[in-house]
Amino acid sequence: MLKDQSIYSTSTYSTDKEGKHLFDSPCGSHKVVYDPNSNWDFCLDVVQRPIDLSLVLPHYRARQQSTSTRINMFVGSESNAPVKLKVCRSFTRMKFYLEVHGSTSDVVVWLPSDFKGRIQHSGRASFSSGFVNRIIQNVRFNDHSDDGFEEDCVVVSTTGHITFKMWDVETCSAECAHKEVLRRVFGCGSKGAPETTGPSDWDFLLDG
Repeated sequence: MLKDQSIYSTSTYSTDKEGKHLFDSPCGSHKVVYDPNSNWDFCLDVVQRPIDLSLVLPHYRARQQSTSTRINMFVGSESNAPVKLKVCRSFTRMKFYLEVHGSTSDVVVWLPSDFKGRIQHSGRASFSSGFVNRIIQNVRFNDHSDDGFEEDCVVVSTTGHITFKMWDVETCSAECAHKEVLRRVFGCGSKGAPETTGPSDWDFLLDG
């Protein structure tokens, strides 16, 4: 069974990028459908084209999808064109694995506000006010330990800049930057999130 092998490594780019799951439209919205016969439920690999995608997760578990299986998504860009990805989820129990290889691209990822799990990323990363307010307390960064498939997991590898933002599951839309900045300024967000730590920048004044 190929599902979820990629959680142990970020080397899947060269081995899994070919196949029927290549999706040749790097912009707009795409409904991700579970496929029990493939390692990836969604796979996109482009060259010299910007990516701006909303990945809409299923709102129910497929009949053939076991409770120990996540939705697996791969996005690759072999250029310095920007990569923007929104992970849209309305069913909290639909856990996902997202792997992004950006070469030299700047990568921006919006994660659902009910995200809970691990994020592995190369280099430095910035975090929007919404991410700090709603998500940061539920994330383990660059932790290679595996707690099984009952959590979300994101892997981002690029030499460009990485930014994480919040997709609000309550409004089904990207965070409202001004609203989240005010929440952060007036102390309505996460109490345990320092503004700077380690290799990351807690840039809560990011524009939306």
